[in-house]
Amino acid sequence: MQQQAIEVVREYTEAVFRRARTPMEPLNFEVDWADQPSRHKSYPDAPRLPLPATPPDLPTLRDLHTGEHLPPVTGWSLARLAALLRLSYGVLDRRLGINWNQDAAKRAHFEHAVWGRGTASGGGMYPVELYLVAGAGGPLLPGVYHYHTGSHMLERLLIGDVTGTVRAALGVDAPPGDSYLLAGIRFWKNSFKYNSFCYHVVTQDLGALLGSWDLLAPALGVPLRRLLCFDPALLERLLDLDGDAESVFAVVPLDWGDSGAGPAATPVPADVRTRYPAFERSRRVRDFAAVTAVHRAAAAPAAPAPDTVDTAAPRELPGAPVELPAAQLDRLARPLSTVLAGRSSSFGRFRRPPDLTAAELGTTLAFAAAGRRYLADVKRPDGGPELTRLWVFANHVDGLPGGGYAYCERRHALLPAAPEPEGGMAAFLQQQYFLTNYTMGQVGAVLAISGRPDAVLDVFGPRGYRLLNAEVGTVAQRVYCAATAQDLGCGAVLGFDNVAMNTALGLDGTDERTVLFLLLGRHPQATADMAYRL
Repeated sequence: MQQQAIEVVREYTEAVFRRARTPMEPLNFEVDWADQPSRHKSYPDAPRLPLPATPPDLPTLRDLHTGEHLPPVTGWSLARLAALLRLSYGVLDRRLGINWNQDAAKRAHFEHAVWGRGTASGGGMYPVELYLVAGAGGPLLPGVYHYHTGSHMLERLLIGDVTGTVRAALGVDAPPGDSYLLAGIRFWKNSFKYNSFCYHVVTQDLGALLGSWDLLAPALGVPLRRLLCFDPALLERLLDLDGDAESVFAVVPLDWGDSGAGPAATPVPADVRTRYPAFERSRRVRDFAAVTAVHRAAAAPAAPAPDTVDTAAPRELPGAPVELPAAQLDRLARPLSTVLAGRSSSFGRFRRPPDLTAAELGTTLAFAAAGRRYLADVKRPDGGPELTRLWVFANHVDGLPGGGYAYCERRHALLPAAPEPEGGMAAFLQQQYFLTNYTMGQVGAVLAISGRPDAVLDVFGPRGYRLLNAEVGTVAQRVYCAATAQDLGCGAVLGFDNVAMNTALGLDGTDERTVLFLLLGRHPQATADMAYRL
């Protein structure tokens, strides 16, 4: 059965990687924008609890990268949890930029407004749903809560201590917690636009959110470890979810330490579930066979042998390194809270000259690559092994010849992979990009995040696909943060022909593939932009 599930995942990933050449089903799909789901899932009948305001400035990206000047690690509190939720997934501002992107005119109207959040999301769909299972002894009445991203409140869905249900889902070896933060994904919030391509996008969205949490936890002085290998069935039942439509993808244990002051509670039976109905804006909710099939296959719990996990990491590459300037960490000296509030995608805004510098590129690469090591149940205690690699398509980088390079974090250097294509890198990149929202001639560099999908599946089973994409999303979020801190533009895209990009990097004949791309460059200093902070 597991081998069948692996083959389902392999077929889906192959379709994703070749979609520039062979469109995915359903063909001729048209988005019904008038019937799209709400961007904020809500439970209108549930009691709501306002959360504390966001704390003052947090440590800088530089301090987070070096580990210096960070607060001591203590227990969680309601204020720290509120800051984690709002800065990562809550609405932070309304944004309006004047540029040549095709939907710029619509965004001036309230019904098409863009509401900024700290974490990047494919298409701005934000399909992750956050639930808190609060146990006895914490600052909240024990029960189940949903985080309403639009109003920064908790919606109480159930009263009673059901943390035992979460522990049962996690298994006997899971670390204990006073409470648990659950990150689920509601597919329709993305699939209404991306149809069968949805699953690839949302699993990277989850990783981007976890990447924000990896930064926020040390900044807030709290421990955080992502648990990705568990049976979601018990959690779906607890939250009264249709597992094919919404499922739990990650669990984070919370220890309140000495801050808990809530009443003790008698545990409730394991078969209790939430009863409040969620609001559904769409008159018609569609499912897509490819999404359902790959989700069912990838939901199989992973149980890798400890001595095999390193075999899923990217292999060492030969070649004479091209040294990069030392990472300019002073360029990262902005508070994390400020960086997350200012993070955005650069639709229609890239401009040059001046060109991107090699120092700016190297600083971004160093900060992003460090995100590949994180605390998780699928990792060693040191955060390894890394499942991804960073590549660079150097387009207009001052001090770096055009061409393709692999980034070596250990040496902080680039390994040449391919010379600049005939006709120039910008022409090659534009030819391989099948969307219309970016002009590659204005972009300084294209970063590619790669992995070895087959090796990951061999080690972790079908769930390995989700684990790989989660790390891809985590690295992408750190690229966004490093770019924002340096006043650079950044945009994550999935619109390149992966097959051609792999060939350009010399990956043909290997099991390594590009998974996600990020554009890096400059914005003009004088722009007609508006950001109304909330």
